Amino acid sequence: MRAFAQRDWRAAETLKGEHWAREFAARGSAATLEASAALSRHMRLVRPDWPSDEERRDDLAHHIALKRAIDCAARVFVGIAPR
Repeated sequence: MRAFAQRDWRAAETLKGEHWAREFAARGSAATLEASAALSRHMRLVRPDWPSDEERRDDLAHHIALKRAIDCAARVFVGIAPR
C-alpha cells in the first residue's frame, strides 16, 4: 500500500493523458464514448441501483453549472457581456 500511495501520480496522469490523446486521434469521440459505456456497465454490475435519484439530480446540477460556466467563458471570447 505504501508503494501505491507513494507512486509518481503526476507521471501516471501524464501517461493517461497521452493514452487518451492517442485514442482520440485514432478513433475520435468513439473512443471516449466506448470507455464511458464500459464504465457504466461495470458500475451497474457492481451497484445495480446506480445511479440513485439523488446522484442523478447532483449530476444534472453539475452539468447545468458547467454549461453556464462554458457559456460565460464563450461570451468573453466573442466580446458579449456575461448574463
